[in-house]
Amino acid sequence: MAVSIKSEREIELMREAGKILAATHEELKEVLKPGISTWEIDKICERIIRGYGCIPSFKNYQGFPASVCVSINDEVVHGIPKKGRLLKEGDIVSLDTGVIYKGYQSDAARTYGIGAISPEAEKLIKVTEQSFFEGIKYAKAGNHLNDISSAIQAYAEKFGFGVVRDLVGHGIGTEMHEDPEIPNFSQKRKGIKLQAGMTLAIEPMINAGRYDVVCLDDDWTVVTEDGSLSAHYENTVLITDGEPEILSLAK
Repeated sequence: MAVSIKSEREIELMREAGKILAATHEELKEVLKPGISTWEIDKICERIIRGYGCIPSFKNYQGFPASVCVSINDEVVHGIPKKGRLLKEGDIVSLDTGVIYKGYQSDAARTYGIGAISPEAEKLIKVTEQSFFEGIKYAKAGNHLNDISSAIQAYAEKFGFGVVRDLVGHGIGTEMHEDPEIPNFSQKRKGIKLQAGMTLAIEPMINAGRYDVVCLDDDWTVVTEDGSLSAHYENTVLITDGEPEILSLAK
């Protein structure tokens, strides 16, 4: 496994990519309302990213047809935007998108409630987000990858939620998916030792029910097997000699 250590110049480019992606998510959040189609969300997302002089990294990646994955309710990830798919009051929606800035990538996901949502949905969104922050407490040089994974799992499972096993986070840099894979659940091995200059996309995917998932016939959309709600929270993170730096979070 070859985990790349980024130079100062590369880190600066990834900081800028992250800043643009954070701004993109902030702008997208404002358009979410009952009645908007997932297709419209995608068009707005692409317009925002290109407006910053960036390339939407998801568009045509391994054949994915859009600039943003829009996953609703029991959809875990990779929901394909469609003209006839409208958001409704009470839905929860995960937006996962990425940008390429001068050859360097940033990747981030957020889950939002549409209008008034159930207390269970609210709790799931909050726990998923907090599980990311519990994990990155260990995202420091000298710790091991499994320290992050174990902390995410331990936090989410305290609330009786299922931590998805079939999908994991990843390294990121000039490619969207680089080594290492970053599970959100504990491994038997400690995993690699973290070093300053590593850039990681850490992304808990948490289900309100069991952790089992299935892929739909479109070969993209992943849904919970039991039909329970799912939430997704992701950021691009820089490992340093001190506290981790979250590159894709609005300051």
